[in-house]
Amino acid sequence: MGYTAAIMLEINPIQLTGNWTEAYALDRHTISSEFLGQDQYGHDQYDTKRSQVGEILYRLKYRGDKTGVQALALTAVEFIQSRNWVVDVIVPVPATTDRTEQPVMWLSQAIGTMLSVPVSTTAIVKVKDIPPLKDVFAYNQRLEHLAGAYKVFMPEVRGQSVLVLDDLYRSGATLETVGRCLLQEGQPKSLYALMMTKTRSNR
Repeated sequence: MGYTAAIMLEINPIQLTGNWTEAYALDRHTISSEFLGQDQYGHDQYDTKRSQVGEILYRLKYRGDKTGVQALALTAVEFIQSRNWVVDVIVPVPATTDRTEQPVMWLSQAIGTMLSVPVSTTAIVKVKDIPPLKDVFAYNQRLEHLAGAYKVFMPEVRGQSVLVLDDLYRSGATLETVGRCLLQEGQPKSLYALMMTKTRSNR
């Protein structure tokens, strides 16, 4: 199923806690996931139902399907405006896994264009290698891996109203680390966070 920029997606916003002016995820990533058994190779099979945002994000992230980028961006912009967030600069969360193309960057650029605000890829940068956090389930262990992982370039965020953007909120460890770095080192005027989706469990 394809989506165009003219389509507004159905969302169920979830407020996130932390040292933010405000932070939200637009919706749950998955609605349900039923175990079906194993295939002929012994791989677990599931019947997974995702939210509308979650399905488009899944296709974008794992299949390189960009047809939903404009719909996701438009929906995010409508939400940002409904919250009366004043945004001076968008800061995408640096990916923990290096990819040639990053879905968060596609979304950030599209949202930035619609809001007519710049996107900074250097306001916060990853300065050390981080193991894939999807394989790390303990929250405190995630924080340990993330300690010292990011560096903030103050001039790009100091005194600015900053919107931090990421695709998936799982445990909150990455967002907490990024937010703390920006607040302590960047001195923004206000700090908002928007996640496209949130997993069903917190940690």
